[in-house]
Amino acid sequence: MLRTNTDLLAFIGRLYTQQTRKEDVILRSFSKGDRLLDQDVQISKVMVISDGVAKCFITEENDKDYLFEFLGKGEIIGEIEALKNRGCLCTVEAISAVNAYVMSASFFLSLLDKNLEMNKILLQVLADRILNTSSRASFQQLYSLEHGLSKLLQLQQKEQIVLSRDDMAAYLGITVRSLNRALKQLKQS
Repeated sequence: MLRTNTDLLAFIGRLYTQQTRKEDVILRSFSKGDRLLDQDVQISKVMVISDGVAKCFITEENDKDYLFEFLGKGEIIGEIEALKNRGCLCTVEAISAVNAYVMSASFFLSLLDKNLEMNKILLQVLADRILNTSSRASFQQLYSLEHGLSKLLQLQQKEQIVLSRDDMAAYLGITVRSLNRALKQLKQS
């Protein structure tokens, strides 16, 4: 539900602290609602979230959003686009204040050429994404809507964030109307 990566965060934190050229990795702040990446736009930066929560979603041709996941501390964004030299697959938007380590795509690619630890961490990140995508697909098929909704409500409470009804519906793959019915049923039980 909320993705984090402490190994990558620790690695990038060390890189940031130890860098000789202070412009290789910078720390940037984003406000709630700011977009870190925009779907279909060519990227020039790769980012690792230092703190805060962002949502990752695709807007389909019918103008509906599909929310993949919520990203927290240590999650990397823009790496696939840098590796493939392509526009962004999805949009990433801050749903709370977010701080992120930002590096140029060229610096990120040079890290991969020179740093075995970074390669191992990135392989773990990509493997985890495949596992989580498979797990989430089975979860959505095998568990009730109410169960998924209760997990989202727990996430809000734990992270002290407010998810809009649109975001909750997009994450659960339902309409806002269906979400409202499920919320009403959950309150009644």
